[in-house]
Amino acid sequence: MENGRRSDKGRVPRATRLLEVDAWIDSTLYEAGFKLSETWENITIFFRRFRVYGPQRAVVEFFSEGVTLIAAGAVIMLALAMPAFEETAGDWRVQDDYAVTFLDRYGNEIGQRGIIQRDSVPVGEMPDHVVKAVLATEDRRFYEHFGIDFFGLLRAMNENVRANTIVQGGSTITQQLAKNLFLTNERTMERKIKEAFLAIWLEANLSKREILQFYLDRAYLGGGTFGIAAAADFYFDKEVKDLDLAEAAMIAGLFKAPARYAPHINLPAARARANEVLSNLVQSGFMTEGQVLSARLNPASAVDRGKHDSPDYFLDWAFEQVKEIAPDGATHSLVARTTFDPDLQHAVEESLEYHLRQYGEDYDVSQGAAVVLETNGAVRAIVGGRDYGQSQFNRATRAVRQPGSSFKPYVYATAMEAGFEPGSVISDGPISWGNWSPQNYTRRYAGRVDLATALIHSYNTVPVRLARDHLGIEPIQKLTKAMGVETELNGHKTMVLGTSGMTVMDQVTAYSVFANGGFAGTRHGIRQLLTHSGKVVYDDARDTPAPHRVLSQQAVSAMNSILVQVPERGTGRRAALPMARSAGKTGTTQSYRDGWYVGYTGNYVAAVWLGNDDYHPTNRMTGGSLPAMVWQRFMAYAHRNIELKPIPGIENPLLERDETVVAATDGAAGETDDLGTRTRILPPATKDVLDGLLERFRSAPALEQNGGPEAVSAL
Repeated sequence: MENGRRSDKGRVPRATRLLEVDAWIDSTLYEAGFKLSETWENITIFFRRFRVYGPQRAVVEFFSEGVTLIAAGAVIMLALAMPAFEETAGDWRVQDDYAVTFLDRYGNEIGQRGIIQRDSVPVGEMPDHVVKAVLATEDRRFYEHFGIDFFGLLRAMNENVRANTIVQGGSTITQQLAKNLFLTNERTMERKIKEAFLAIWLEANLSKREILQFYLDRAYLGGGTFGIAAAADFYFDKEVKDLDLAEAAMIAGLFKAPARYAPHINLPAARARANEVLSNLVQSGFMTEGQVLSARLNPASAVDRGKHDSPDYFLDWAFEQVKEIAPDGATHSLVARTTFDPDLQHAVEESLEYHLRQYGEDYDVSQGAAVVLETNGAVRAIVGGRDYGQSQFNRATRAVRQPGSSFKPYVYATAMEAGFEPGSVISDGPISWGNWSPQNYTRRYAGRVDLATALIHSYNTVPVRLARDHLGIEPIQKLTKAMGVETELNGHKTMVLGTSGMTVMDQVTAYSVFANGGFAGTRHGIRQLLTHSGKVVYDDARDTPAPHRVLSQQAVSAMNSILVQVPERGTGRRAALPMARSAGKTGTTQSYRDGWYVGYTGNYVAAVWLGNDDYHPTNRMTGGSLPAMVWQRFMAYAHRNIELKPIPGIENPLLERDETVVAATDGAAGETDDLGTRTRILPPATKDVLDGLLERFRSAPALEQNGGPEAVSAL
């Protein structure tokens, strides 16, 4: 008993143990805190020795904040640099070894593309005055900067302020090469940031000589030529090694604006520009006035090439197509038979330029693009901008712009596939989809309307209600892609009103499904690829998959029956043609940044976009105004003297042709040539002058002769 009680007394109670643990934790934390405070006090005492007061403290604070800002800036710069460096993925050093000669649909040569390696002359073998002329004009401090020339930029800004206009550019040769190799000509802040980073990256990865070599080999110099070797051959029928100073100055002057200063187009302007290059040589210290005097007194003359009107935007696009479809193992020196129509190309270019000159300032719009297809998918014309010499960026195939209401036909086509009909009634009234509440353009609502009326008058709430309540976003995306839209759609609910960007080529390809009876997969620009010996290595009719149906016949008929009314009583009345019924849709984006008209007949499909490269809004330009007018002018010309075909699935597909109306249509003047083909457009101003002269001749009094018939016979 006693032993048992002792044993119990020897045990430590559980509560006591917990108290011991708690005490140990408390003491440990206290001691640790004490040690930390003691250490911190020692550190503080130590750094007090370096504390400064008065003006010295201001300097220290300034540099301290500077270090902080530099660190933050470095993080931001790294974030901005990452997208730029992604552009360098792949073997960018390898030049395309394709050399392609392009023929139009009639077999006439229209240009070449591809860099032939033997034409690349090493910088070290070029005459000294050729290299100096380029450097003096484009980047005289080329060998002193690291890709970005801040001194040159300040000098250019100063000269531009003094001249009150842009007379000098601040981009270095390295920056221009970065743009040519990796970027586009779009005037956006993103592109300029990428250009700056890529310029520094090029300087780190290439020698100065390599950078200069790439630049001289790849710059566009007018006349469809790329590189200084090709330009020397085209303009002077010489090799680079044989260029004299006057000729070198004229070529060096082309880098700034090849279309404006090309000697085969405007020799006086080319000579004036060459004289500026000679002055640059003197001002930069590369040559003396005495050395350039002979070139000033004896300016260069270019070889007469006749009228050389190269369809460069089409050729750029077609060259990319060749590289995609050329069979593996085939020779890269090829002849491409294309679908290009030079007369139709000229008509589209003329219509775009005519309307931009007439109305561009009023609408505050400066650029445009257009693509024309035959309903069989053959690409007949591409206009990627107003002036290829000023900007080689192809706005028809590469610029991604919001389509606005011209996207709505894809929504309605999805609805037709889902069982809706043009007469199906749906509410046009206020609607909210989450926190998004779209409104109609007029801010008014029509109540219950049929789908045909809603699309003809471009009501906004109806396609939103279709997508929200009946279709969903995914089926619309899927059908739009199946119809030929290659640009990735964002899939947001606002997409149904055209907020997801697309290209002009996307639009014309997808709308061709309506004109082609519901079949996709027909677009092509290359008919055949041949070797120079005549061997066919690619044939579109033989080597491409057969067209496939993406819209049912019922859906096509329904959509065409609606869209044909848009230019007759809807938003596209300025696009109505005088000789045949057409179908189409207008598109206007937020803040009037983009204006579209996409339309078709039984013969052609065409898309027109107008806007500004820097995305600034136009002056309330809608798709039914200037874009529809551009479309109508060249499409009226395109349908002259051809067999008119009906749009599939509509009633009364052809109008009775009124010759008086057709003759009065802008851009439809001209006689039929001996071959019965369409003639070139006669500009309205020229036609007015000629009509006036003709009227004056007709009303002029008869010529009185003195001396009778003998005098007349003597004449």
